[in-house]
Amino acid sequence: MVMIELMQIDILKSSVRGQILTPGDAGYDEARQIYNGMIDRRPALIVRCVDVADVIASVNYAREQNLPLAIRGGGHNGPGLALVDDGLVIDLSLMKGIRVDSAAGTVRVEGGCVWGDVDHATHPFGMAVPSGFISTTGVGGLTLGGGVGYLTRGYGLTIDSLLGVDIVLADGRLVTANANENADLFWAVRGGGGNFGVVTSFLFKLRPVSMVYGGPIFWPLDQADTVMKKWRDFIMTAPENISGWFGFHYVPPVDMFPQEHHLKKVCMVTWCYTGDMSRAEEVFKPIREFAPPLMDYAGPIPWPVLQNLFDFIYPKGLQWYWRADFVKDISDDAVKLHLKYAEQLPTGHSTMHLYPINGRAHQVGRNDTAWSYRDANFAQVIVGVDPDPANNSRMIQWAQDYWDALHPYSAGGAYVNMMMDEGEDRVKAAYRENYDRLAKIKAKYDPHNLFHVNQNIKPQP
Repeated sequence: MVMIELMQIDILKSSVRGQILTPGDAGYDEARQIYNGMIDRRPALIVRCVDVADVIASVNYAREQNLPLAIRGGGHNGPGLALVDDGLVIDLSLMKGIRVDSAAGTVRVEGGCVWGDVDHATHPFGMAVPSGFISTTGVGGLTLGGGVGYLTRGYGLTIDSLLGVDIVLADGRLVTANANENADLFWAVRGGGGNFGVVTSFLFKLRPVSMVYGGPIFWPLDQADTVMKKWRDFIMTAPENISGWFGFHYVPPVDMFPQEHHLKKVCMVTWCYTGDMSRAEEVFKPIREFAPPLMDYAGPIPWPVLQNLFDFIYPKGLQWYWRADFVKDISDDAVKLHLKYAEQLPTGHSTMHLYPINGRAHQVGRNDTAWSYRDANFAQVIVGVDPDPANNSRMIQWAQDYWDALHPYSAGGAYVNMMMDEGEDRVKAAYRENYDRLAKIKAKYDPHNLFHVNQNIKPQP
C-alpha cells in the first residue's frame, strides 16, 4: 500500500512543475503555516503550483484519489479553510502574475497575489482595485467572498469591479466565466466563495485612486458614545467619496504613537477620502468636531500606504477568532452594548470593527450577484486576537458573548470572509434567497462537492 501511494505521488510529481511537499519534507511546516496561528492542520500533500497546468493536475489527482481538497491563496481565512488534514492543498502563492492594461483600464491578476501586489502594480498608473484593509490579504479569498474595503462606498464591493475569472472546475476543465461566457458561474463566484473551482486569474476594472486623504483618528473610550453615534449618522448620508470604519482598540505600544497613550483603550475611525484634495480639510472639519481627538493621523497619503498601514500590527501567526454579522441600523441600544464590551477588550490586539457598506454597493441588486446583503449598511466583525495561545479561551468567550448580545440587532447573516466554521445554517443565512440558486449552480459545476473545504454550499439538483 505504501509503495502504491509512493507511486501515485510520483505520478503527480511527473505532472506538475511546482514543488510537492509531504510531512517530513524540508519546508513542509513553513508551507502549512497560515495567517491564523490558531490553525494547526497537516495536509498529506501541498502542491505549490506555478501555473494553470499544475492546478489542473492537482485537481484531477485529488478527485481521482478521493482526497479532501483545500485551496490556498493568501491564507488569511479565519477558520483556516486554506488547509485540510490528510488531504491535498493547492497552494497558489507562487502564481503572482499581474498585467495592467492602462488603455483598457483593467488589470489581470493571478490567484496567488495578495492585495499589496496589486497595489504595487496599479499605483504607478494612478489606479486601484477596490479591495480590503490589510495588504497581505489574498486577492482570491477576499474577492470570491465579495470584498469589503475602504472604497466600498465609492466604487462598490470588489466583485463590482470584477469583469471575469479563469477557473479550473472539479472535472479539471479550465473555463472562463464572465457576463457572456458561463454567466451563471460568473454570478456565483461574485460572493459565493471557493465553492465552484480554483480561480487561477481575475480580470478587474481599475478605478482612479492614487493619493487619498485618510488614516486613523483616535478618541478616548469615554467619548465613544458620542463619537460612535456621530460617525453612524455622518456615514449614512456622507458623499460616496468618503468612507471610514469604526473600531475599538488598545493603542499599540509602538513608536508611531506617543508613549503616554500606549495600551489605552480607544475608539477610532480610519478614513479614506478620494475626492478633491483641495477640499479635504473642509470635508474633515465636521469629523474633527465629533469630539476632541486623542490622536489625529488623517491626512494626504498614497493609497498603497493606507492599505498597509496596519500590516505590522497584525502580522502572520497571531491567534484569531472571528464572529460577524451584517447590520442595517446601529440603534442607541446597540451602541450601549458595544460600549459595554469595548470596556472588556480581552487582549491588546482584540477589536471590533464596523465597516460601512452603503453608498455605491447599494446600487447593485441583492439578486444580481451571489452577495445578498445589498440592503445592509454595515459589516460588523468582533475579533479576539493575541500572540499567546494561553489567552484563547478568554478572548473567544469575549467574542462569543459580544456577538450573542449584538446579534438580535443584526440583519441576520454575515460576510462569509469574516465567519468561522459555523455550520450550514449560518452559510444559508449569509446568502438568504440566493442560496438555492447557488446550490443548483454548485450541482452543475461541482456535483460531488469536491470543493467543500470552504463556507460550503451543498450541491442541490
